[in-house]
Amino acid sequence: MIATVLAQAASGGSGIMGQVFLFGSIILIMYFFMIRPQQKKQKETKKFIEEIKKGDEVVTIGGLHGKVSSIENDIVVLELDRGLKVRVEKSAVSMDFSKKTSK
Repeated sequence: MIATVLAQAASGGSGIMGQVFLFGSIILIMYFFMIRPQQKKQKETKKFIEEIKKGDEVVTIGGLHGKVSSIENDIVVLELDRGLKVRVEKSAVSMDFSKKTSK
């Protein structure tokens, strides 16, 4: 009787290790396929916004295409047409669409 109890206890322990391994692998998969790429994209976007300079062709998240006329702290002045200037936040400039139009 004691032998069967010990055999059952031993087999139950391996199930817990399997669950821990499965849970750990799910966390690793989520990190490499979801969290890490998002952090990388955030860094690229921040770098792009910090490197905006006068004369760059950019697109805002609202779809306005223009050339950077001047930069004042967190404000970018875009020249949409001759004499037509618009002030937008730097965060309103879209990295994805700006890079597509510049290629």
